[in-house]
Amino acid sequence: MTTRIRKVAVLGAGVMGSGIAAHLANSGVLALLLDIVPPKAGPGEDTSSKAFRNKFVLGALANLRKQKPSPIVSEQVFASLEVGNLEDDIARIAECDWVIEVVKEDLAVKQALFEKVEKHLRKDAIVSSNTSGLSIAGMLQGRGADFRKRFLVTHFFNPVRYMKLLELVAGPETDADAVKTIHAFGEGVLGKGIVYGKDTTNFIANRIGVYGMMRTIAEMQKAELTVEEVDKIFGPAMGRPKSAVFRTADIVGLDTFTHVAKNCFDTLTQDEERQTFAAPDFLQKMVEKGMLGDKSGSGFYKKGKGGGGDKEILALDLKTLDYRPQNKVRYESLGAAKDVEDVRERVATVMKGQDKAAKFAERVTLDVLAYSSRRIPEIADDIVNIDRGVRWGFGWDVGPFETWDAYGVKAGVERMKELGLKPAAWVEQMLASGRESFYGVQDGRDTYWDIPSKSVKPVPESARIAKVEYLKRGNKKIDGNGSATLWDMGDGVTLLEFHSKMNSIDDDIIAMMGTALDETEKNHLGLVVGNDGANFSAGANIFAMLWAARNGEFDTLRKMSAAFQAANQRMRYSPVPVVTAPFNLTLGGGAEAAMGGNAIQAAAELYMGLVEVGVGLIPGGGGTMQLLRNVYGTYSADKDFDPFPFIKKVFLAVGTAKVATSAEEAREFGFLNANDGISANRDFQLHDAKQRVLGMAKAGFRAPRPTRFRLPGPSGFATIDMMLYDMSLNNQISAHDRKIAQKLARVLTGGDTSPSVLLTEERLLELELEAFLSLCGEEKTQDRLQFMLEKGKPLRN
Repeated sequence: MTTRIRKVAVLGAGVMGSGIAAHLANSGVLALLLDIVPPKAGPGEDTSSKAFRNKFVLGALANLRKQKPSPIVSEQVFASLEVGNLEDDIARIAECDWVIEVVKEDLAVKQALFEKVEKHLRKDAIVSSNTSGLSIAGMLQGRGADFRKRFLVTHFFNPVRYMKLLELVAGPETDADAVKTIHAFGEGVLGKGIVYGKDTTNFIANRIGVYGMMRTIAEMQKAELTVEEVDKIFGPAMGRPKSAVFRTADIVGLDTFTHVAKNCFDTLTQDEERQTFAAPDFLQKMVEKGMLGDKSGSGFYKKGKGGGGDKEILALDLKTLDYRPQNKVRYESLGAAKDVEDVRERVATVMKGQDKAAKFAERVTLDVLAYSSRRIPEIADDIVNIDRGVRWGFGWDVGPFETWDAYGVKAGVERMKELGLKPAAWVEQMLASGRESFYGVQDGRDTYWDIPSKSVKPVPESARIAKVEYLKRGNKKIDGNGSATLWDMGDGVTLLEFHSKMNSIDDDIIAMMGTALDETEKNHLGLVVGNDGANFSAGANIFAMLWAARNGEFDTLRKMSAAFQAANQRMRYSPVPVVTAPFNLTLGGGAEAAMGGNAIQAAAELYMGLVEVGVGLIPGGGGTMQLLRNVYGTYSADKDFDPFPFIKKVFLAVGTAKVATSAEEAREFGFLNANDGISANRDFQLHDAKQRVLGMAKAGFRAPRPTRFRLPGPSGFATIDMMLYDMSLNNQISAHDRKIAQKLARVLTGGDTSPSVLLTEERLLELELEAFLSLCGEEKTQDRLQFMLEKGKPLRN
């Protein structure tokens, strides 16, 4: 059995198949994407040509380039994608370590394809199906013993790049080594969260998630709630995605959603809640009318001409199937939960409220919790796999049993009985044994109630998972203040955690950067900068900046910006290695802090950029110099290189507030260097960053030499300003936009210098600080800062 997967064949180039192939390529794995030869030729098509025979796959690649959000992390991934068709190229699966079938959900079609695959499959290769509804026994009819040993279900979720869940389902004859190989590859290379399901209809996530959606629809009609009211209740207030229930259905497609529900209804004849999966009349009518959601332009919502104009989002009236403007949704329970940061506490706040929304949320949620408890061991062996499946597959912040813990297990059982709901017997047995929650903490690690053994067991997880939460439990705090904390990660490595609101950079964070380096340089091998939050850092605290600017406190602004520049420079040139671990939003000051270290260990999903022009500024913490150093640094002192192409790249990145949409793209923009690392799995990132620090320290780390720059000075500035003049004449930019861009251009071209002079990093930082402060004093910049605070979007003035 293969233990290292280098190349994968994906059979079927539909939305799921092409998405899987794209994500394999995202992860640096070679992917061979095959589909059928088109059954019919169009006018003038040459049926013998590769263009015709590979038409479906080539069309799928074209669609990958158009899809939003993008399924690819960089245009470069297409170099790892090979294409073909299932007639001419099926023998090429012999080149592959893993073959994934992703054709339509038709048993006869799958059986016929597996018959072909078996003839060409390499003896040590693994083969799997992405089915969500067909049984393993049915798919394997006619296959040999060796094929059966290497076969399992690998159920990805769409969109593949962004959805964390990968459900693995082994057959009765599947070799354990095949499952272990796919688990390790899925978790470590593809960045997925692995869940183990049983060979039952729709496995775990869709079984529970679709039940919850269908139960919500049934109960809302009794409660006389509207589409937008339900989505407001079952959105972030209940720890769910903003898309909630009906917006999620529109995104998935109502035809797909009803197909999954029908599959449950048709096959789950022994399910006591089978009737819940029967689509109500209005849902059937919507599908018949082609109201399929986003793919058709109308579903439960659509853009239309209400009082708010063409862009207003209208909601569907389920009684008439006509669209109408959305009503404002206000409930006391939702208002009370709005400012509760802890998601478990927030969910409990809503469910224990007394208004209509709270009663509805409580009824539906407790129904889903009771149903989930009754599905063990039918669909999974334990609560952990169910919770992970629903969290990672449906985007819930907390799974069913985590939600139950938040409400209170005993209170939940009592309330269920009042509502006529029936929890599984094992829940009451657990309570009778003295255990009052499904999850707990023991010796710093998460535990769960194991039903078969009626005992507490550790939650299974990879040794590569590292969290600040574990350091807190282990009392590993070294120092801290209101916005940042320094932790001891062990093995001689410290961790600096930001924890201000949105992890925005403020005075406390800057001060703790210095404290972290003082401590680490004295007593440790190296430092990691990272956190467990939703984002690495959304930038500087613009409220504090605006207050200082409006009140003429420019000395305060100067000190803060100079201190942040100095802190970033100190990280760069510390005698111990500093590795930063950016992920998700890493903007403005967050990007500057990330670039301040000696190396970056980025999460694959990284949205990084110097976006200060959006509030009328340029970077003030060293970002212009850092990005120029990254892009131009290798050649910056060499007389044989023209600096202008490098300056132009940085000018456009900062001047247009470019935000990289992946770690790979961040590398292309220059935010990451060629040697910086990328962790596919966000859960592994802090561990990986720690290992990078240890590797650097043990390999004899030496701080880099400061960069010196040959820059063009006034002549380079004049070139850029001519471009800006043309743009202002054509009304592409405002007068203030031009002023900001001029300030940026002056910094990047080196101010009053010439190519014969080698400028230091310190001189560029001085120029940046001067430009930053002068823009803070501009009334139009202050207006932009205020607009961003009030509206959450840039002002063009």
